[in-house]
Amino acid sequence: MKLRRVRSPGKGRIEIIPMIDVMFFLLVTFMLASLSLQNIDTLGIHMPQGQAQALSHQEPLTLSIDRQSHLRLNRQSVSLDQLAASIAPRLPADHTLIVAADNATPQGTVVQAMLHARAAGIEHFMIAVSHE
Repeated sequence: MKLRRVRSPGKGRIEIIPMIDVMFFLLVTFMLASLSLQNIDTLGIHMPQGQAQALSHQEPLTLSIDRQSHLRLNRQSVSLDQLAASIAPRLPADHTLIVAADNATPQGTVVQAMLHARAAGIEHFMIAVSHE
């Protein structure tokens, strides 16, 4: 007795309509995203001509401490006792000091330097690290 197959093997088809829907969705998404990046509510203005001083770009204040506990404030050697007096005239507007200490520097030296910097008006400290 020969059994019939219930399903006959048919030719496979690739439906293109779902692919068109996906492409249309991506197109609309990118169009809306690009429109939201533009600042549409601005006015085109022409600035008046004049003489003015250029704004100065202040480089960040950096305190470097090497393994022999030598301190450098923006590449200028300074002692721990003179640190507060050296920071005061260079105090940045955001009151931030970048501390770059060597890995072998004693912790007490770093803490003492930070305390002297705080006495000079530094409010925020950023610790410099290296990416490996």
